[in-house]
Amino acid sequence: MKLPQRIIISRTDSIGDVVLTLPVAGAIKKHFPKCEVIFLGTGYTKAVVECCPYVDEFADWHLISQLSEKEQIKYFQSLNADTILHVFPRKEIAKLAQKSNISTRIGTSHRAFHWFTCNRRINLSRRNSDLHEAQLNLKLLEPLGLTQVGSTLDEVRQYLSLIPKTSDFEALKLLVPDRFNLIFHPKSNGSGREWGIENFQRLLEILPKEKFRVFICGTAKEEVLMGSLAHVEAENVVQMCGRLTLDEYVAFIAAADGLIASGTGPLHVAAAVGTNAIGLYPPMRPIHPGRWQPIGSKVKVFCADKACEDCRKNGDCACMRSITPESILDYLNLL
Repeated sequence: MKLPQRIIISRTDSIGDVVLTLPVAGAIKKHFPKCEVIFLGTGYTKAVVECCPYVDEFADWHLISQLSEKEQIKYFQSLNADTILHVFPRKEIAKLAQKSNISTRIGTSHRAFHWFTCNRRINLSRRNSDLHEAQLNLKLLEPLGLTQVGSTLDEVRQYLSLIPKTSDFEALKLLVPDRFNLIFHPKSNGSGREWGIENFQRLLEILPKEKFRVFICGTAKEEVLMGSLAHVEAENVVQMCGRLTLDEYVAFIAAADGLIASGTGPLHVAAAVGTNAIGLYPPMRPIHPGRWQPIGSKVKVFCADKACEDCRKNGDCACMRSITPESILDYLNLL
């Protein structure tokens, strides 16, 4: 088989999903070191993708999608890609790749439109799989001969790296060397079951002020949803919602000592940059930690030790509430 020269990785959804797709780029660079990697994503995730040393070029689907079909095809052809991996299946992108004559088009056989647009298909069902999301993403490399890549999460971790691109902004001066700089990211933008503002408030109350400095982080929109937590005034608390660009937030996370969140993008960023990532998860498939835990060397996951479906139809999750702030504090005191 002819070795790939330029590969497009197509993943146009959220930050956490994108971070768990980046090991695909790392695996490509290890096994095909001369191959160039193009990441097709949205502008929202560009700052994260550009921190990955295994990605050579970023293509913004949001901008491409506003072009006429003729201009889209011309743009895709200008990328000179010989392979595309449809990690996040989108019919319009699959059709565009076909019309642009990309020679190797890889997707899952579980999307009907891939039977007409992809010439390499793998039998992959995410919903019923016991594999981690990053391992499922790596499965897309099988048609290229990489059939044993990512068999363990330890191996997957070797393919994931994020290196912040910025290091000169005022917020970094807020981190202090004599205390544990801990980021609270309470909201998840709908990407996971949340621990609850009241639990973050309780944890804030019991954290020793002389040992921890806490940064309340999130978007400006999320700040509105945080209630009183977004207005705590204390010597060891810094309100950060809406104050950082995404590239700055990546660098801020990398410089901090730890981050606590449910299964949302910043948690995955923290793990990838080597910061202590403390994840809060429900024991419910397919959003359980077996599928979505962060990938990194400093990861701790809290999850009720049972299988549970009781709250699938509503957001009131007793299993998430069962994770106590005291148990989080006990773990933090060990770091």
